[in-house]
Amino acid sequence: MRTRITIIAVLGIGLLVFFVLYNIFSSPIPILDTSENLEPGRRVIGLSVEGREIEAYRYGGGDTHLVFVGGIHGGYEWNSVILAYTLVDYLDENPEVIHANLTITVIPSANPDGVYKVVGKEGRFAAVDVPTNISTAPGRFNAHMVDLNRNFDCKWKPTSLWRESIVSAGTKPFSEPESQVLRDFVLEGRPDAIVFWHSQGNAVYASECEAGILPETLNIMNIYSRASGYKAVPVFDSYETTGDADAWLASVGIPAITVELKTHETTDWAENLAGIKALLSYYGRSI
Repeated sequence: MRTRITIIAVLGIGLLVFFVLYNIFSSPIPILDTSENLEPGRRVIGLSVEGREIEAYRYGGGDTHLVFVGGIHGGYEWNSVILAYTLVDYLDENPEVIHANLTITVIPSANPDGVYKVVGKEGRFAAVDVPTNISTAPGRFNAHMVDLNRNFDCKWKPTSLWRESIVSAGTKPFSEPESQVLRDFVLEGRPDAIVFWHSQGNAVYASECEAGILPETLNIMNIYSRASGYKAVPVFDSYETTGDADAWLASVGIPAITVELKTHETTDWAENLAGIKALLSYYGRSI
């Protein structure tokens, strides 16, 4: 009798264990939902020193990822921010220009505190609200008075040059929250190419670090130059620059170019739209 009871008890426990394990392994395994990082639309990828949002607008869902960045020099180059928001509006209205194999991200304002110093507004703003005679450097730096385009990890030094002026490059590479945001965005998504908009050099510059210029960087520099009419300049040698963002990208193997608008007052929309479309066509050929 005891033997039967023991056998029944063992069978009962066995059946209980079986059903518990079955329910565990037959149910879907919960996975952290990161879909918001993959879906088209606006998202906030980080905050500035003063807590302003750094936005990214994402379009398309292809495997080839192109990124366009404006405003790293804030209010001093406010027109690069206007240009980036103009591209956002254009892509909203013309989604058909994005090939099926492409994803496009636009980061309009990489230094929102610097923009706020000049514009006095946050987020989008109208060009008519911005001073049209910028002869010094209001808003070029972030709220820590660091030149963000000297705060990246390629040949970084504590101080660097901007023309004949000595500027702060931060306490170490990526010491500033704005440059950390760009770094993390890049390393997380590993874009295929990045375009930075600046002013007022009227040219397209290739990026390079210690290992030189990536071949693909030269390709996209020439493509953008031919389409836009900006002069192609493989090497910037007007003065020494250290810690610049596009140079860091070269060091991690990501092609990047810097497009310098003609002035501080215009967006050169027609020229840049031609350059953008040329890149979309170039990277969209694989479909």
